Amino acid sequence: MSARPRLLPWSDPSGKPCYLVTDHHGYVSQVADEMEDVQLRTGTELLAIGREMLNENKVSAGELRFLGNRLCEALRDALRVAESRGKRLPEPEE
Repeated sequence: MSARPRLLPWSDPSGKPCYLVTDHHGYVSQVADEMEDVQLRTGTELLAIGREMLNENKVSAGELRFLGNRLCEALRDALRVAESRGKRLPEPEE
């Protein structure tokens, strides 16, 4: 059985997705695993910061715009991680 390509947690310079065909034990797989962990932790931290900011009454429109952009980036990363991990689940038996 051939390995399915793994969606990596980064894009090429033109924004296209990058894939890796691997047994999931090589160096690039390890780097991808570490980057996925960083991306998910960053999203969790941004969510906490966002909650704090939204509870404040003196947050500027620029600050909210900046937060919104970072949260969009974090959501994009989390969805890519979910897609990548979902594709690596074993096929269900019938």
